[in-house]
Amino acid sequence: MAEEGGRRLSDATGRYSTRPIPPIPARGPYRGALLMTNLTLFQRDDCHLCDLALDVMARARVPEFVSVFIDDDDALELAYGERVPVLRDEDGGRELGWPFDVATLRAWLEIAPRT
Repeated sequence: MAEEGGRRLSDATGRYSTRPIPPIPARGPYRGALLMTNLTLFQRDDCHLCDLALDVMARARVPEFVSVFIDDDDALELAYGERVPVLRDEDGGRELGWPFDVATLRAWLEIAPRT
């Protein structure tokens, strides 16, 4: 299990990873989503709502992201507590809290600031 700053990290498949997120080329109908590659999903272990959020993210074709489990991290627990799952755009500092659907998520990704 990889750790960064005391937080467990996993990729979208649930496997633990600290590999860098590669850039994704800007193409297709959701170019804003494809340009934003620095996403973090804050979640908990054994969280039904988190599983639902992962399903929505898969259906919305969200680019790769890092999952951070807030369990056992006092600072993250204080910041996110009962709000999880929360998707954070690390580049823009924006957060999208649950509940969200495919359309809402795609719209949120589209308005991502461009670098």
